Amino acid sequence: MEELKAYLREHKDELRTQIRKRKYQPAPALRIEIPKENGKMSKLGIPTVVDRVVQQAISQKLSPIFEKQFSEYSYGFRPRRSCGMAIIQALEYINDGYE
Repeated sequence: MEELKAYLREHKDELRTQIRKRKYQPAPALRIEIPKENGKMSKLGIPTVVDRVVQQAISQKLSPIFEKQFSEYSYGFRPRRSCGMAIIQALEYINDGYE
């Protein structure tokens, strides 16, 4: 992270060009294994800092465009929504008599 600002200053034009020409290729994610409760291991992919910044920048531009198209009842991978909120809504429907 410490080197990110200097890296982006030096390479921002190259990154922009690659993205605009659809030539940008993210670096391979770092793969690590983390233990699960059942004793097995789960693989976790960690993108590079630059790739994460690029992903976040694109997401910040596209999310407001596509967010308008989602149903108000959709909770998956949405800003300010969570799995817990979906469960609460489902319980409210059940309590209201819906099956």
